[in-house]
This record gives sequence, C-alpha cells and structure tokens, in this order.
Amino acid sequence: MKMALSFCLWVIGEPPSKEKEMIPWFRLSIVVVCFCLLFGSVAWTDGLPSVKPEDVGFSSPRLERIEAVLRADIEKGRIPGAVVLIARKGKIAYFESFGMKNKEARAPMQKDSIFRIYSMTKPIVSVGVMMLCEEGRITLTEPASKYLPELGGLKVGVEGTNSLTGKPTFYTVPAQRDMTIQDLLRHTSGLTCESLAKSPTVRSMYQKANLGNHNETAAEMTQKLGRLPLAYHPGTQWEYGVSTDVLGRLIEVVSGVPLDRFLEGRVLRPLQMEDTGFYVRPEKRNRIAEGVRDPKTGQPPDLMDVTKPPKFLSGAGGMVSTAMDYARFLQMLLNKGTLDGIRLLSRKTVEYMTADHLGPLAARGDPGYIPGPGYGFGLGFAVRQQDGLSYWPGTVDDYWWAGYGGTYFWIDPQEEMVVVFMMQAIAERGYYRALLRNLVYQAIDD
Repeated sequence: MKMALSFCLWVIGEPPSKEKEMIPWFRLSIVVVCFCLLFGSVAWTDGLPSVKPEDVGFSSPRLERIEAVLRADIEKGRIPGAVVLIARKGKIAYFESFGMKNKEARAPMQKDSIFRIYSMTKPIVSVGVMMLCEEGRITLTEPASKYLPELGGLKVGVEGTNSLTGKPTFYTVPAQRDMTIQDLLRHTSGLTCESLAKSPTVRSMYQKANLGNHNETAAEMTQKLGRLPLAYHPGTQWEYGVSTDVLGRLIEVVSGVPLDRFLEGRVLRPLQMEDTGFYVRPEKRNRIAEGVRDPKTGQPPDLMDVTKPPKFLSGAGGMVSTAMDYARFLQMLLNKGTLDGIRLLSRKTVEYMTADHLGPLAARGDPGYIPGPGYGFGLGFAVRQQDGLSYWPGTVDDYWWAGYGGTYFWIDPQEEMVVVFMMQAIAERGYYRALLRNLVYQAIDD
C-alpha cells in the first residue's frame, strides 16, 4: 500500500527529467488507474475499511431493519441509544449510531462513544494470558497456586442436612486438587461470585468478603479468596465468577507489571485501540455513554465510575472501549491472531482458545449456564457446538461474550463476520442479544 501511494505521489509530482516530455493526459491517466486500483469502492475509516453491504454479501434494505427496530425502541424509551458495527471479510458493511449517549444532557450517540464493557474485558485478559503461555512463561496445566500461593490447598463448601435435627448444615472438605490456569480461563476453577453462587452459605460468605471492593487491589482480592471456600471441586463444574479477576492478578505476578500497563503495551497499543482502557481520560469524558434513570424509582443507573483511574484493576469487568476499538480486537481474532501485519497470537493458539474446553461439563440444561443451550466454553468465550438448540441463529464454531452494561459481540468464522453491539441498558441486555442476532443473519444475502 505504501509503495503504491508513493508511486501515485511521484506521478502527480515532478517526474525525473527523462519523463518530462510525458503529455499531461498520460500522467493523469496513470493517476486515475492508481486510485482505482488502490481504493475501488472501499472507503477507509480510522479502524477498518468500509464498503457497500452488497460487496460483502449483505442486503442494504434488510440491514435497514436494524435502524428501524432500534429507533422505535429508543422512541419508546426502552433504551437510550446504541452503536452497531458489522464487518465481513475484513470490511465494515454497517456502522451506525442511534439515540442518545447521555439522555439527560440531550447529547446524541456518536460512533466513537465510549462504553463500559464490563465482562467483555475477559476476552482481552484471556488473550494476555495466552501470550504469556506462548512465551513459555506459564503453562495451562500449572496450578494457579504456583504463582498465587494463597489459592493453594483450598476447601470446598458443602450444603447438607443434619441427620439428627433435619436442619440444613454446612461444612467443608479439602479440594480434590488445586485449580489450574486452564480452569480459570474456562470457569471451572470452583470460584464463584456473590450473586450467582448456588450454595446459599458460600454466596453469603462471598457477600461478606466484599470482593471487588474498588478501594482494594486485585492482590488484596485474591488474598480474600484464599480464605473462602470453593463452590465446587476444581474441574468438575462450570460456574461464572471471579476467575478472570484472578487471571488479571496472575498476569501481574508473571509479567511483573500492573495489568493495565501489560494490556496497554501488549494488546491495546499494537491493535491501535486508543480509546480502550480501565478509565476515560479527562479530554475524552464527553464521549462516555450513560444509562437512563429507572422509570419507576427515579434512581440513576448502576454503572461503574470510569472517570478516574481505579485502584482495583478488574480483569473480569473493569474496562471501557468503543465499537471500532473492539471490532479491531475481534478482527484480530477472526484473522487467527494478526491484524495489519502485527501478530499477537499464533493461528494454533486462537484455534485452541475458540474450541470447546468443557465437553460433558457444559450443563446445557442448567438455567444458570450463561452460554446457553448449544454452546460450550473455550478460553474466554462461549463456543457454539451445533446449528440448532440455541435460542438464536448462528453457525457452528461461532463464539461470543457480553457485558453487564449491555454490550455484546460475536464472531462467526464461517461467515467471516464480526459484530459489535454497544449500549448502556442493563435490564435489556438479554433481549437485544437475541434480537441483534436475528437482524444480522436475516440480512445476509449471498
């Protein structure tokens, strides 16, 4: 590309003396050919090239249904606003913003609005872990306690019934083994969280421990975890929880630098994700997307403060990003670890991460199994195992994850497609995941 641009500039500028007799029309024709070959129908954005939907197998009229549905819901007050980005074959086919980024301030949503991505932090941290694995600094079979000794020799909480009184009782037993790094990546570590733990006693103990306290560090959080019982024996059950927070702390111990600095140097800067991080700098705060007050209670939305650097760098849910930034991260994954000539991971590592690592452990009939029916789980993502059974359309091997505040993404390798959906509406997040799947897949027309 750079060589071709240089050639065009040479043609437009003063040529060597030998070519001074070239007639202007000939020189102009070369310029036209250059630009046609270089750009064709492609328009370049700050992130990925943009084309007409039909150029990559979409129907423009069918894509317009996305706008019609979202604008109707915004008019009803269901959501404040949203940004949708769809890329196929490495090119953006659809990139639009709707509604308000701050309804109270009557500030319109912009394509570069900044969102709290919460659990969409997890895939970024998982990539960081696998980069350390590729460098031979860790292996997935190692116990986490090798690097975080406080997590060794833990016990497992058991809910039972007193045989004499018939009343519920609680006791602990030694864990059959320590959790491994793979367990942390696939959520089979035995760790849980205060809102999802199925054991009432373990849930209560997590609540009292006040995990994720923003006045404490990730190191202090893992020390607390070392004093709590596990919800399950490691490797025996999938349960969503604080596993990726522990991975964030593991990155710090192994790399010797804070999590934010590690991700900045190894993932964000190489991918030119300039608006992604653990807080929003003062000059960018007018771009933050906000939620709306509860119409019944009038209470403000329960969204984290991202206007100052946090003490707790949450690897499970502490980051902010934009639709374009995150799309570049996803395109790197779809490209099997590389983007714009920069390789973060090998092809085989990405294939390994996006394969199912649960097998029979995937409790597909369990309502608490967040990936849902038809999906297993890889190293940071829910991974589709079959065409049917799921609540929404997709393709075998597509993989996805989402954030508490309403953000969502998926990658469909067979369709060569990445989709990013950004909003800040907690109560509606589940509905829009299914809705967007339907609206995107119905627009494919090739």
